Amino acid sequence: MGIYFLLLVVGLCWGQYNPNTVPKRTSIVHLFEWRWQDIAEECERYLAPNGFGGVQISPPNENVIITDPRQPWWERYQPVSYKLCTRSGNETEFRDMVTRCNNVGVHIYVDAVINHMCGANAGAGDHATCGSYFNAKTEDFPAVPYSGWDFNDHKCKSRSGNIEDYHDISQVRDCRLVSLLDLALDREHVRSRVAAYLNRLIGLGVAGFRIDAAKHMWPADVKAILDKLEDLNTQWFPAGTKPFIYQEVIFIFF
Repeated sequence: MGIYFLLLVVGLCWGQYNPNTVPKRTSIVHLFEWRWQDIAEECERYLAPNGFGGVQISPPNENVIITDPRQPWWERYQPVSYKLCTRSGNETEFRDMVTRCNNVGVHIYVDAVINHMCGANAGAGDHATCGSYFNAKTEDFPAVPYSGWDFNDHKCKSRSGNIEDYHDISQVRDCRLVSLLDLALDREHVRSRVAAYLNRLIGLGVAGFRIDAAKHMWPADVKAILDKLEDLNTQWFPAGTKPFIYQEVIFIFF
């Protein structure tokens, strides 16, 4: 009975941990800020021959362009839309990367920025990687579309609108993280837009997602979005395979 129970527990644990890598490949590398074309070549030239299972990529969605004094890495974490064009490449190059990496058994894991859009001080215009218009001041993102109704300003209880007290869970999850416009993920419209973006990536062949800023979202909201996700593309994965999900949680020291 004891051995049976142990095997049952091991089976349940393994069932919760399936990174969707091919057999005997469990290492995933993070090619931060790499171009899609370069990642495709790396999958074929080095990663597959050396037994790597996957690549975590930088966010592939359209982001604001920040040029003061130059384009920093963190502009990639300020979405303007869910169009697939960034300084890493366009949608055609993204599709080619996913296909080529999958074909040699190296799967792609997307850094998913779904907690927020760009910073409140990002201005208005088309200074974005796809050229989409947006207005951060009025919270207008027509390329999604999102409007002022789709953000958490009415729920945040801090004076500045930003997180001021990291011991206050409501502030952490309802207020702006370093001025980033906080999405109202309890709204069905927002959940549907986010899920549609992730499902589009699943359809292209990605294997899973790193959820950025996970602690800044209510677990029930994250679950509601993940429940909308489709099974992985059967061109590369067995029927009924779910995307692998892992989440970013940064610990704050006081």
